[in-house]
Amino acid sequence: MKTFAFTVGEGKHIVEATVVLTGNDMSVTIGGGDTFHVGACAVASPRPSLRKDGSLSATASVICVMAHKDDMPARKAALAMASLYQCNVAVAVGLHIDDPTEEDFRLIQENFAQMVDLLCAEKTKMLFRA
Repeated sequence: MKTFAFTVGEGKHIVEATVVLTGNDMSVTIGGGDTFHVGACAVASPRPSLRKDGSLSATASVICVMAHKDDMPARKAALAMASLYQCNVAVAVGLHIDDPTEEDFRLIQENFAQMVDLLCAEKTKMLFRA
């Protein structure tokens, strides 16, 4: 197995990811904010797009811990990575900021989006395939 670590942001808006290449598949843990945890898990698998244009898409299943809101971020990351890397991808996400303001929500969501972009960047793709 190969393991890679990535960080976006700082302080209570930090988002960190660990990617483990497990054979042909990937396991990804993304935590952020004040308290890293597992709030939701998504598993995505690549498939031909329903557009029938030859492109690839993915399908995902998600499990969310009660009273957590990490399901949509986990699903988004898993779908994006499964489509791009053409493998099964399991993503666990836990983002939490104590007593967040609207600005805190905006910044942690922005950093999460940047993390997904980083995990799907051409440079990162080349690193994973090396």
